[in-house]
Amino acid sequence: MHYQTESWGSYMPTRSANVGDPLELIERLASENAVVIFSMSTCCMCHAIKRLFCGMGVNPTVHELDEDPRGKDMERALMRLLGNSSAVPVVFIGGKLVGAMDRVMASHINGSLVPLLKEAGALWL
Repeated sequence: MHYQTESWGSYMPTRSANVGDPLELIERLASENAVVIFSMSTCCMCHAIKRLFCGMGVNPTVHELDEDPRGKDMERALMRLLGNSSAVPVVFIGGKLVGAMDRVMASHINGSLVPLLKEAGALWL
């Protein structure tokens, strides 16, 4: 996994950009890698979704919002994007919004998650 912060091992610096709009920042970050998870380091559902992808052999890029100076703004933008009060975890595959935990798990159970991952180049087998 590529993590944005040091707390999970490898550090992936987020490039500073002159992006004032948090939604534009989210879109840019989401499009930079095949699988991107916006997470909170203390969230058990976020941990579960990260383990799901790692268990499938996928190496997601994780942005821990509680460890990012712009995290609160991104969290509010994600809440607006999803239309609910729980902003994390939020998963993007191939730059496209998949959704929160419920959507990802439903896709996994109904068999549509693996084809999405293959299409995005995150999974080869």
